[in-house]
Amino acid sequence: MFCDGPIDGVVFRSLKHYHDTRGWLCELFRQDEIAPEYFPVMAYISMTMPGVARGPHEHSDQADYFCFIGPSNFRLFMWDNRSGSPTYRNRHAVVVGSENPQAVIVPVGVVHAYKNVGTEPGIVFNAPNRLYRGPGKSQPVDEIRHEDDEKSAFRLD
Repeated sequence: MFCDGPIDGVVFRSLKHYHDTRGWLCELFRQDEIAPEYFPVMAYISMTMPGVARGPHEHSDQADYFCFIGPSNFRLFMWDNRSGSPTYRNRHAVVVGSENPQAVIVPVGVVHAYKNVGTEPGIVFNAPNRLYRGPGKSQPVDEIRHEDDEKSAFRLD
């Protein structure tokens, strides 16, 4: 059903750690480096335990701006579920995190999941272009969840 390959509209941007005697700094978002339609309107951080996955799910109106900087590494899975896309039915998986720090824009309609494949808890930063549950958290959550569907085509194995 899906074949391996890149996914149109997914943007990868390598993240650099700037080290000095105090530790390090990493620029996660720069307005001059991404298209305006992906500018964040909120931000959150999550911690995921080793061996644990989040997703797969997709959004009908939201693009995610994930930053995987470590600690730990994650296997990021994406499936192009957009029937009008030139890469419709492509899937792409890549390891990101402490060994490959990346910012990744996941556009609307691209199913995505990530799994901590490291040995320590891992941190993920996300700055989506839509508010979670809308202004004042008064709207439905923009998620189509696939993780509880045993017959889902979106498998992490």
